[in-house]
Amino acid sequence: MKKQQGALLTSIKIDRSARKKIGVQLYMGLRDIILTGGLMAGDRLPATRTLAKEIQVSRTTVIDAIDRLVAEGLLESRVGAGTYVSEILENQRPVTPNVDTAQFTETRPRLAHNLTHATETYAPRSWLPHTTGAFVTALPALDAFPMAHWARLSARHLRGSRDDIMGYGQPKGLLQLRNAIATHLNASRGIRCHSEQIFITAGAQQAFSLIGSVLLNAGDQVWYENPGAAGARNAFLSRGAQMVPINVDKDGLIVSQGVQKSPHFRLAFVTPSHQQPLGHVMSLARRLELLDAANTAQAMIVEDDYDGDFYFGGQPHPPLKSIDTQSRVIYVGTFSKTLFPSLRLGFMLVPDGLIDTFDHLFASWISTAPTSVQSIVADFMDEGHFATHIRMMRRLYSARYDAMIDASKHMPDSFTLGETKSGFHTMGYLNKNADEQNLVRAAGENGVIVAPLNRYCLTPIAQKGLVLGFGSSTPEQINAGMKTLAKLVRHKI
Repeated sequence: MKKQQGALLTSIKIDRSARKKIGVQLYMGLRDIILTGGLMAGDRLPATRTLAKEIQVSRTTVIDAIDRLVAEGLLESRVGAGTYVSEILENQRPVTPNVDTAQFTETRPRLAHNLTHATETYAPRSWLPHTTGAFVTALPALDAFPMAHWARLSARHLRGSRDDIMGYGQPKGLLQLRNAIATHLNASRGIRCHSEQIFITAGAQQAFSLIGSVLLNAGDQVWYENPGAAGARNAFLSRGAQMVPINVDKDGLIVSQGVQKSPHFRLAFVTPSHQQPLGHVMSLARRLELLDAANTAQAMIVEDDYDGDFYFGGQPHPPLKSIDTQSRVIYVGTFSKTLFPSLRLGFMLVPDGLIDTFDHLFASWISTAPTSVQSIVADFMDEGHFATHIRMMRRLYSARYDAMIDASKHMPDSFTLGETKSGFHTMGYLNKNADEQNLVRAAGENGVIVAPLNRYCLTPIAQKGLVLGFGSSTPEQINAGMKTLAKLVRHKI
């Protein structure tokens, strides 16, 4: 079958009621597109028959307009090849004058109050990693992902029914994937749940935003770990929430401080399985205390279990959701850490009392992740590849953490490597006189990527430190990175 080629020019509008002839309108429309950069030098125009059909004019009218532009030198015809925008035009196109944006200051659209307020307090997310290496955070071991299995499942899916591949899909997410997630949470994380409680989202960030839209009004108080994860914080700020920073100790969020600061809180956000970024595991006593505080205040808790599957320190503590007897916890998970970030795939597990609300929300206007991605992940889980991958990653991250412990021998006494039993990042604690920002900058200039602890803080804390990822770093990179950091810390950069 012969391929139709050439630019789409359907922006040209013909007014048949105008006094100006149709041929002139077409000529001027094409000329404007060329001169304003809509078509660049060397771009091909569609065939005259195709253009006539698209604009709904006669082919003779199209030929006359193109011949006129060829005569003016704006187009050139190539025998047997078609009509192209003239190469001569490249250096002769009229320059668009610079516009003084100041004159438009008074006419800028008025922004929503919540957004205007939120942008002033957003935590920056521009530092999310794009390349692997020491000591990049938030990136799993991409080099160990079973790409061959993934490619096979992808190819099989694309050979399936076009309705399944190309349709809109189920509003709250593919049932097969929701069943697979429910099975995994029951078996691996000890959470008793069913597929109707699970909603598939385009990453954990969308889940946090949706939770905020359902539960928060402007001015509502949210307990937030300090230091804590940036993404959910930004989502709640966008809803006009008042963030209440609650300090964290070795047992997790200090609930008594939260009760003292904000007894009538509406929402609490926690990372109990592996506190972000300090790495502590919330104790059972503290978990029960948090559940009791939420029940007293009639508040909800968002549990972000972003890397809880990667516990390598013996028997893990159960998720907060698994001991929630009052339906106070919304559990959020992500495949960005268990598989890879570009999937943009997450999920939330909501209490039965909120299913109807979220069902209505998803059926009304929420777009979730592509059906094809959901289907491939569902097959990946159902065929056992996911469980195998999790087991392998636990061993790998444990080995890479051991390599970090071994490499820390290069560090001076003013540096203390934090302990972790889960995930793929840990803390490097510095003395109180250290300059985090300069150290981060100097490390970056030497090819080592680290994040300062203060980046995660709502309000300043006394502790200084660096967040060190080891998931995407080989033992050799970890050792070399520690040597580089050691030199910088010794020189008090």
